[in-house]
Amino acid sequence: MAHHHQPSILLPLLLLTLSLMSGKEVFASRHLLEETALPKVPELPKVELPPLPTLPTLQKPELPTLPKAELPPLPHVPTLPEPTLPTLPKPELPTVPHVPALEKPELPPLPKLEVPKLPEVPPLPHLPDLPKPTLPSIPTLPKDIPFPSLSPPHSTTSP
Repeated sequence: MAHHHQPSILLPLLLLTLSLMSGKEVFASRHLLEETALPKVPELPKVELPPLPTLPTLQKPELPTLPKAELPPLPHVPTLPEPTLPTLPKPELPTVPHVPALEKPELPPLPKLEVPKLPEVPPLPHLPDLPKPTLPSIPTLPKDIPFPSLSPPHSTTSP
């Protein structure tokens, strides 16, 4: 049997959670709006590092030259004659007896089907020619339109 929770407990928990979260945001935004001077960080002197030691240059080692190895000549290999394959005699196949061709059976002619004649369609009525509609013209704005300014043209005085 399934157990259903009552949703009435969720609304007070939601309101309590949102109210606890809002206090920190207001304090943080108020803290950001206030102008506070940041403390000055003192400048540290630059550290002077000692120069890197120089390593002495080493001479390149000379490798002794190796004598070239002399290879003995290849031994002579005699060429072998190509093998000849024996020829096989052609097998003699028995002759197939002649079978006479069968005559084609004659089929009776198919009856011609009569296609029913379609009724004639009456001609379409002639529609009168309508005049071409004229589209309304879009009014154009004149080029010398003053743009409105954001400041009022006259000043008002308060009594």
